[in-house]
Amino acid sequence: MKNIQSKSFNGVPLSILDLAPINEGEGTTQSFKNSVQLAQTVEDLGFHRYWLAEHHNMPGIASSATSVIIGHIAGATKRIRVGAGGIMLPNHAPLVIAEQFGTLESLYPNRIDLGLGRAPGSDQATAYALRRTLHSSPEDFPNQLDELQSYFNPEPTARVKAYPGTGLDIPIWLLGSSDFSARLAAEKGLPFAFASHFSPDYTTMALKKYRDNFKPSEVLSEPYAMVGVNIIAADTDERAKWLATSMQQQFLSIIRGKPGMLQPPIDNVEEVWSPHELAASEERSQSRSTMVGAPDKVKQKLASFLAETQANEVIINSQIFSQKDRLHSYEIVANMMD
Repeated sequence: MKNIQSKSFNGVPLSILDLAPINEGEGTTQSFKNSVQLAQTVEDLGFHRYWLAEHHNMPGIASSATSVIIGHIAGATKRIRVGAGGIMLPNHAPLVIAEQFGTLESLYPNRIDLGLGRAPGSDQATAYALRRTLHSSPEDFPNQLDELQSYFNPEPTARVKAYPGTGLDIPIWLLGSSDFSARLAAEKGLPFAFASHFSPDYTTMALKKYRDNFKPSEVLSEPYAMVGVNIIAADTDERAKWLATSMQQQFLSIIRGKPGMLQPPIDNVEEVWSPHELAASEERSQSRSTMVGAPDKVKQKLASFLAETQANEVIINSQIFSQKDRLHSYEIVANMMD
């Protein structure tokens, strides 16, 4: 696997997952400006890679044209790896993804990652709107993956070839929030990224199945697992908890089926949530993969998480409304790194 000069936390590289949030009262243009500033900042701070995720029909997430914004971020940075966390492959013709990422790799050599998921990245109606045919299914994912990988072969035998793409060494990751992609990544000998930041209960199971079933390949001789976490760090526990109410409101909007823009922090969540919703949010925010607090608290919880999961890498999601507070949160985490 390709590496750049980066720092680490207890020997583990730390990376960034940016959902390109659109804040209430702002717009997409400002979201992209914020992402560029964040990418440049974390590159200077020593983070390892910077990924963006494909979502659709989500008014609070600006990264739907994921390949386009990856190119924008890569062009605004110099060293940090930039990639997809991930491209939802069932939404696309594999040839198109091979050409897009072949183009990105040609523009920014040795800096592009291609993480792949099998979910649509939205609701069922939007999934149908995105499909090449209405018969496409996430269950076709293994075949789509094989087709995509074939386009990067240095000596492809198929009649249709990817230009650019053919012969390029672009790291492919499989992403998942259950054990399906864990098993497939193990079978293919690929690196695996687990979305523990929104599916914490399945983390141990998925990592175990990946490691237990891993088969060495030309890509990897042993398993390599990256795990997602939520981190909201501030100078005090009280401020971090207050900042985290933006993430909690976003979670609430999703479980209500009414996703919206990222909201500013609020002082009293009990005023807007029912007891049931509050309990669900608190259970999520107190999970091992969500770390909210002052530096010492976050550092302790991150160290405990790494000891438990034995993750090879951690990718951090920080849904913080204020750009200044978001940057400061990553600065706090950077100060924990070696």
